[in-house]
Amino acid sequence: MSSLPLDPSAGGGRFPGFDVMGQEKHWDEVTSAVVVSRLGMPPDIRFFNAAEEATATALCDQLLDQREPPRVPVVNMVDARLAEDQTDGWHYEGMAPDGQSWRDSLSALDEDAMAHSGCAFAEAAWETQTAILQAVQDLGSEDWHGIPASRVWSLWTRYACTAFYSHPWAWEEIGFAGPAYPRGYKNIGVNKLEPFEVADAHPAQDPLRKGTS
Repeated sequence: MSSLPLDPSAGGGRFPGFDVMGQEKHWDEVTSAVVVSRLGMPPDIRFFNAAEEATATALCDQLLDQREPPRVPVVNMVDARLAEDQTDGWHYEGMAPDGQSWRDSLSALDEDAMAHSGCAFAEAAWETQTAILQAVQDLGSEDWHGIPASRVWSLWTRYACTAFYSHPWAWEEIGFAGPAYPRGYKNIGVNKLEPFEVADAHPAQDPLRKGTS
């Protein structure tokens, strides 16, 4: 996944001139309030302790390639879900509930980083963090600290991606014009744009569009 543009209103270079908040006038009051609130101060950290927050931040920055500001406050949003027990309503058999699994897996990342480079995961170099996470992903269904690695990977990516793509800055990056309610869409189909949408300036960079017309 690519990182957010330095100017969150710039469409990430892929959608020049696109401004998702320019669509606010088409949303109802409740929808607008929800979206605008995501641009305000992120919620305070309530679930993670300081060490877990640091590790989770480094993890999510790696998963989403957020290398520099401005960053979507993914960890704050993940933390809020866990603090309020707003899970997906299920967890894998043999795996602890999501909150405990987050704590356990963050601790395991610190263990791996300590063994690899003698420091916590958040303190390791970017390339070292990448290598540690790649090793986890490469295990597939094999166990990682007593848990199938693929299930830990699913836990991390489900929460991180849900948080990231709920934020208007991420919408800017992918050219998403926000909620369709109450206006709706009329031009349905691949590459069929609405009048308020902006064409992708670099469609070749999108693997999902290869072979489409």
